[in-house]
Amino acid sequence: MALMAGNPPEPPVEEVETIEPTRVLIGSPIGRLAIEFQETIVTRVIIQPSRSEAQHYKSLDKIELTDFLLEALGRFSEHLAGLRTSVELDIDLGPSGVSGLTKRVLKETCRVPYGRTWTYSRIAEVSGRPGGYRLVQAALAINPIPILIPCHRVVPSKGGVGAYIGGTKKKEKLLRIEARSQG
Repeated sequence: MALMAGNPPEPPVEEVETIEPTRVLIGSPIGRLAIEFQETIVTRVIIQPSRSEAQHYKSLDKIELTDFLLEALGRFSEHLAGLRTSVELDIDLGPSGVSGLTKRVLKETCRVPYGRTWTYSRIAEVSGRPGGYRLVQAALAINPIPILIPCHRVVPSKGGVGAYIGGTKKKEKLLRIEARSQG
């Protein structure tokens, strides 16, 4: 492209280095988990990934196990065994694209204490949408980081455990693990 006199040249385009996420498959008491890390931040957890989802993740024997990964995966294992009340890893919802009310609901869900449950209605209220329990259900149904964002701790007001992104049986099992570890 020829430059016209008087037009300054365009500045060079800076290339932004994109770091490929680390995607790992692990076994757990609730089935296989696919966990995605962007450096040291968890960006996705899939419970029982489908075959097409799992193809983007690697088993432990096919990845470089850094000190961080060993520690992080150990924390997941301890948490799912009821030996740790929190995984204590940073999360980032940015890559999932959730925003607005969904992001608020997920943030409030993180406040539900280990071994306890809150209702969809309570989450709706603290999220600024009293009476919006169906909106809460919809937001939790697309939780990109279950377990770390403990949507399994959110239940219906009328009893029962309600739906879960990993299935009702897995939700019941997670709640039993937490109740058992509380003594």
